[in-house]
Amino acid sequence: MNTMKRTMTFLSLLAILVMPANGAEVKDVKPVKNVIVMIPDGTSLAVVSIARWLQWYTHPEQPSLHIDPYLCGTVLTHSSNAPIGDSAPTTSCYMTGYPSLTGFVSTYPVSDPENDIYPTDPARAYQPLTTVLEGAKQTLGKAAGLVFTCEFPHATPADCSAHSYNRGKYAWIAPQMVHNDLAVVIGGGVSLLSEENEAYLTSNGYAVHKNDLKGMRNEPSEKMWALFGDREMAYDIDRCPDEQPSLEEMTRTAIEKLSKNGNGFFLMVEGSKIDWAAHANDPVGMATDFLAFDRACGAALEFARADGETAVVILPDHGNSGISLGVRRCGGYDRLTKDQLFHAFSLFKLTAEGFAKKVNGSPASDVQAIFREYAGFELSDEELQALYHCKEYKNSPVPENERTSKGIEPSLYSGSLSSFMANLITSKTCFGFTTGGHTGEEVFLAAYHPAGSIPVGMHTNIELNHYLCALFGLEGKLDELTAQHFAPHTEVFAGYTYNIIPPTTGGKDDFPTLIVKHKKKQLTIRPFTNIVLSGKKGNEEIRLPSVVVYVDKNNTFYLPANLADYFQ
Repeated sequence: MNTMKRTMTFLSLLAILVMPANGAEVKDVKPVKNVIVMIPDGTSLAVVSIARWLQWYTHPEQPSLHIDPYLCGTVLTHSSNAPIGDSAPTTSCYMTGYPSLTGFVSTYPVSDPENDIYPTDPARAYQPLTTVLEGAKQTLGKAAGLVFTCEFPHATPADCSAHSYNRGKYAWIAPQMVHNDLAVVIGGGVSLLSEENEAYLTSNGYAVHKNDLKGMRNEPSEKMWALFGDREMAYDIDRCPDEQPSLEEMTRTAIEKLSKNGNGFFLMVEGSKIDWAAHANDPVGMATDFLAFDRACGAALEFARADGETAVVILPDHGNSGISLGVRRCGGYDRLTKDQLFHAFSLFKLTAEGFAKKVNGSPASDVQAIFREYAGFELSDEELQALYHCKEYKNSPVPENERTSKGIEPSLYSGSLSSFMANLITSKTCFGFTTGGHTGEEVFLAAYHPAGSIPVGMHTNIELNHYLCALFGLEGKLDELTAQHFAPHTEVFAGYTYNIIPPTTGGKDDFPTLIVKHKKKQLTIRPFTNIVLSGKKGNEEIRLPSVVVYVDKNNTFYLPANLADYFQ
């Protein structure tokens, strides 16, 4: 069975098993010109509640969030063989319509028959899967953009525009994102943009700004990469506004540029570090970064309402940390007033990470002044001793070899300075955590559609892909595009002479090269790029509509099915 037939057969089976849920049926969704998908990474519903109370407490005139009028349901988010997923497979579901494994970036999962939630096809393992972003760009001429606060090859932005079975393979993911010709990219990761990839961008008409806020703000070009921070950007509350933009500004900038495309656009905006703060059990980072994300939602919704041709879909990829408003150690917490629950919390002006950097950058004699200014209290003797015994505290008066957990309150002690700060912050609240990892509860769904075609009720993350595709009239098209653009080289070049040249020892990367010869013609195919070299000297370029993906697990290049036409 060839790739196209195999794909369509499996698609038919999956369609039977995963029918659209309540609300707007896919067939009734009116297509729009623009789609904005907004993902607050790792946001459990309790985070929304705590953030809302924090905003309402500090700004009594603002009891509501920007997302409130558009809340319409929940999402059951999972990976292919487990109810609890990480960002890579869960956002992959949104982008591709297929379940995927932990760590997989828009790539077909390896079959796990005893545990797979839906049937999987073992023959398709590791195949790159076309995303909504790629489909909109390739078939409809849409401009595509990504906004985020993590580093750009991180799981969620990568899920939109790259393919890998290992989310950590940045050397494989970053060039795919660059060569996917995204119109606008704004986020973190200056150190991860290689000279070669930057040269590709500039030679193809992109403006590239690195840690240059003024440059981003004054850039007239519609094609732009603007990156801030060596890797991730700062948490919003820790951010220097003269050095890094807010998520709201990044969103407005991206929309302004993308909306100049007459064919419309697809934009994904991620509140990346809500998830990071959740992993760290840092309630300040979680709440304040969610509020920053909500302000970005406000900007997107403002544009959509005025534009009349834009849909906005807002949904986390999974929960994280099991945070709760109310915890056993706070006796009678259910009777505490809003002042008792939120006054102390509202005084924190830095995240746990921000406090760690602040005290490590100041002499020990300044510690109490730092906490008075940025937290509204001084450390007790017990808390001060716990700080002094943190192994990562550079300015501690206690010699490193004498630091110990003995005699330190267990809830405060941590070798990590950031963890100590997170524990300290949490100790001043009535919030609790069950874990420092992802959780499996359903997450919220919010949506705006100019004609009211919104998904209502409970959906799986796979069903949300059906809705996103319907917004662009792409129902059933992603599988066709996958067959067209990501066919195995063994099928594409069957009957031709080809050879995979392993990477050169000590070379600049670990990419192999596929050489295909026929008569007097030759193709030199490097992975993770949209450029194929042809001609006897390999100096002629063929520009592809998609990137070539190499998978070492099966030693296969996935590339356009019609690439062999070059030899005709």
